[in-house]
Amino acid sequence: MQVNETLNEGLKREYTVTLAAAEIEDKVQARLAEVAKTAQIPGFRPGKVPTSVLKQRYGDAVLGEILQQAVNDATQQAIAERGLTPAMQPQVEVTKFEKGEDLEYKLKVELLPEIAPMDFSTLELERVVVEVPGDEVDKALERLAQNQRTTKPLEAERPAAHGDVLVIDFKGTVGGEAFPGMEGEDHHLELGSNQFIAGFEGQLTGAAKGEQRTVTVTFPEGYANDQLSNKEAVFEVTVKDILETEATPIDDEMAKTFGAESLEDLRAKVSEQLGQEFQNLSRAKVKRELLDKLAEHHDFEVPPGMVEQEFEAIWRQIEADREGGRSDPDDEGKDEETLKQEYRAIAERRVRLGLLLSDVGQKNGIEVSQDELNKALFQEAQRYPGREREVIEFFQKNPEAIGNLRGPVFEDKTVDFILALAKVEERKLTPDELQKELEAEAAGETADSGSDEAKGKAKGKAKKAPAKAAAEGDAKPAAKAASKSKAKAKPAAGEGAASEEA
Repeated sequence: MQVNETLNEGLKREYTVTLAAAEIEDKVQARLAEVAKTAQIPGFRPGKVPTSVLKQRYGDAVLGEILQQAVNDATQQAIAERGLTPAMQPQVEVTKFEKGEDLEYKLKVELLPEIAPMDFSTLELERVVVEVPGDEVDKALERLAQNQRTTKPLEAERPAAHGDVLVIDFKGTVGGEAFPGMEGEDHHLELGSNQFIAGFEGQLTGAAKGEQRTVTVTFPEGYANDQLSNKEAVFEVTVKDILETEATPIDDEMAKTFGAESLEDLRAKVSEQLGQEFQNLSRAKVKRELLDKLAEHHDFEVPPGMVEQEFEAIWRQIEADREGGRSDPDDEGKDEETLKQEYRAIAERRVRLGLLLSDVGQKNGIEVSQDELNKALFQEAQRYPGREREVIEFFQKNPEAIGNLRGPVFEDKTVDFILALAKVEERKLTPDELQKELEAEAAGETADSGSDEAKGKAKGKAKKAPAKAAAEGDAKPAAKAASKSKAKAKPAAGEGAASEEA
C-alpha cells in the first residue's frame, strides 16, 4: 500500500492510496479457495471445483467483496499510522481500477479539532429560584376544577351567554367554495373558549335554541392552509341546543378524581408539580446563559463537513416551517442568501458547542448509565399516550434510536458538571417575574436594559435557536454528531466508501 498526502489544510486531509494489483489478486485467490470448500456446482464434488470454474461463477462477486474489504482495511491502516482522529466518516472515491491493475482511490478525512476548554471556575452565572406561592396553587386548582366542569340543559330557555356550551351544526365557504374541515355536526362549542377563528364565538352570543345564524370571519394571515390565509369565510350555523356549565367544587371529592387522597394531598401534589416546572424553566434559563458564555470563550476551528450537515438539517426545517406557515418573523424581507449565511453561522455555533461538551464530558469520565437511559426511554414513551409499548419496542430494536436518547442525557450531565465548577449566584423571582423575563428573552429583549445595542445582542442570542433547536439550548445536534463521529473514528467493513450524516 502506498499513501501520498495531497492536502493538509486546517482540519482537512486528503490522500491518494494505491493498492498493488498483486496483493488484490492474492486476496481474491485466498477467498476463492475458501469458496471452493463449500461450493455446490453440478458435475464437481465439493472441494474439487477447478479455479477457472470458480472464477467464472464467483469471480466478480469475490472481487467486489475483496475490493471493499481492502479499501476499508487500507483506510483504517492509513488513519491509524498517522494518528488521525476523524470527525466524520472518511470519504472514499475510487479514481482508477481495471482488472489486473493497481487500485487507486482518494481518501478525504476531516479531523476533530484540538480543544482547550476554559477554566470553568471563572464563569459567573445566575440561577433564578422560584418559590411556589399559595395563590399559584389556588389558580392551578381552579384550572383543574374548570376542566372538570359538567354541562346540563337550561332550566329555562334564554339567549346563549359567555360560558355556555352550544351544540351546533355549521358549514363554511370561502368565495362560495367549501373546503375540508369547514363543516361539522353536533359540535360542542363553549362561548369564550376561543376554539374557533377570532370573532366566530362572539357572533353566536345571544343566539336562541333552534336559531340559524350567518357568521362572517376572516382567517388569519399565515394560516396553515395557504388557500384560506387572510380570506373571508361565511359560516351557516344552526344552534341545536344550549347547555349551561356547572362548576365542580374544589373539595376532597374532586381531589379523588385526580388520584389524590384528599384536597390537602392534591394541593401538595400540585405544589410539587409547579415547583418542578419552575425548576425546569430555571434550569433551561441558566443553561442558555452557560451556552452563550461557552460560545463567547471558545473559538476553535470546526470540521466544515459537520457544519454543512448541521446547516442542511436546519435549513430543511426552515423550509418545512415556511410551507407550514410558521416562518420566523425576523426572517421576513431577507433574501435567501442572507438567511443562509445567518443560519450557517448558527450551525457552526451549534457544532462548536457540541464538540466542546463532548470533549469535556469524555475527558472527565462522564457516562450515561443504563438506568438513566431507561428513564429517558420511559419519558419519551410517555409522549405518546396509548402507544408506549410500541415506542419502547421501536427503541429496543433500533440501537441508532437509543443513541439519540443517550446524547441529550450525556449533554445534560456535562452541563451539570460545568455548572458545579462555575460561580452560580441565585436570584429569587416570583412566577410572574420569571414569566416576564422569559417573554422578554423570547422577544429578543433584555429585562434590564432598553438600549438598542442590548436588544440587538439579545435578539442575536434568541435567533441562535431556530424552530429545530430544543428550548433548552442549541448544542444537542452537534453533541450527537460528535458522539457518533468519535464512535466511528475507524470505518467498519463496508463503510469505507460511504459518508454518513451525523
